[in-house]
Amino acid sequence: MKMKSSKLLTKKDLMATFWRSFTMEWAWNYERQSNLGYSYAMTPALKKIYQNREDKLKSSFKRHLEFFNVTPWLSTFPLGISIAMEEQNALNDDFDEDSINNIKIALMGPLSGIGDSFFWGTLRVIATGIGTSLAFQGNILGPLLFLLIFNIPAIIARYYGLFIGYNIGASFIDRVQKTGLMDKLTYGASVLGLGVVGAMVATMVTLKMPMKIGTGADATSVQKIFDGIVPGILPLLFTLFIFWLDKKGWEAQYILLLIAAIGIFGAWSGLLG
Repeated sequence: MKMKSSKLLTKKDLMATFWRSFTMEWAWNYERQSNLGYSYAMTPALKKIYQNREDKLKSSFKRHLEFFNVTPWLSTFPLGISIAMEEQNALNDDFDEDSINNIKIALMGPLSGIGDSFFWGTLRVIATGIGTSLAFQGNILGPLLFLLIFNIPAIIARYYGLFIGYNIGASFIDRVQKTGLMDKLTYGASVLGLGVVGAMVATMVTLKMPMKIGTGADATSVQKIFDGIVPGILPLLFTLFIFWLDKKGWEAQYILLLIAAIGIFGAWSGLLG
């Protein structure tokens, strides 16, 4: 696939990012999830974009080491957009660098929703059904078809996603900068990103207090009392507590140990369920 004409990059540079994108899940971690794989995939392009500008290069690596997670087969789409934005940042001293991460965060939720439902929820099920039925019959085509049915569309999506993201990003950024829409776009992306983070807290953080106040039929669980104030307030308060620890300079491993200790003590004492 062709890429939009670039003053700094070639198709070879984008292909280096394409091949490195396969490592996205190999470096997954609990603190910032896919950030290491994302930064590793961006490395060839960043070094080319910011050659002889070490301060800018370091700043770009710090940007892409922030929290990020997305369905791996669609990861190349935000990668392409990020590369286009980094290129614009190198060419334009007035470029808003915060917008690069804001766009990434805004894309996480929608892309993961589409990617997980299609690749995990649909394509994998179809591939497994076909492959398993043949494997039960002792047919070697079973595992082969499973791999082909799943991976061919996944690799195609990964390949075209990179170039579509780059081409859309480069041309779109040009237009919004000329029309003065970048500030509004950045603000909108920030709001959407915060919405995504809020939804993650509500759906991924679980904290329950089954202890009851009162006796007999009149007994009410502490969980119901808190949910009556604001549904999901306990996960929110716990997340804010962890955020406060992070701001205080606690390292991730100590925060994880504290969370484990709270969970063990809560289960042992019956305070948490």
